[in-house]
Amino acid sequence: MDQIDLDFLPLRVINVGANGKRSFDKGDKRRLVEACLQPGVSLASMAIKAGVNANQLRRWIEQHKAEQKDAAGTMDVIENAPAAFVPVVEVHDAGRQAGRPAMPGPVSVPVRALQPPAPLPSRLVAQLPNGVSLELVCSGQDDALVRAMIETLSRCHVPARR
Repeated sequence: MDQIDLDFLPLRVINVGANGKRSFDKGDKRRLVEACLQPGVSLASMAIKAGVNANQLRRWIEQHKAEQKDAAGTMDVIENAPAAFVPVVEVHDAGRQAGRPAMPGPVSVPVRALQPPAPLPSRLVAQLPNGVSLELVCSGQDDALVRAMIETLSRCHVPARR
C-alpha cells in the first residue's frame, strides 16, 4: 500500500459516548477494512496507523467477511432459484377443424372422502399427597370420565404416607 491509499488514516471519530465508546466514520472504516484485506498488510500496523485496537480491527474484518458471504449467498439463492412463472406454450392440434376452437370434454375426477386422523390419546400423570402416582391414558371419548376422576381426587383428603 502506498501513502495515497492511506490518506483517510487515522480514522475520524464521529461521536464519543458517555461510556467512552467511540463511533467512527463508516466510509473510512470500510476503507480501512478493505485495505487490511490486501495481501501482505499487517493488521497490527494498520491498527496503530488508524488509532484503533488491533482486536477491534480484527472483529471489523470478520464482520465485513460475514456480510460479504451473506450477500454472495443471497445472490446464489436468487440466481439458482427455479423460475417463479411457468411459460405458456400454445399447442396446435392437427385433428382440430380450422377456425373452430377446441372445446374440452367433461373430465371425471374420482372423489375420495377424507377422514380426519384419529385423535391421539391424552395422558395425565398425577402424584397424590399420600405418595400414590396415578397415570391416566384416555381417548377423546373419555373426557367425562377423566373430569369425574379429577373432581373426585380433588375432594379426597388422604393422609400422607409415613
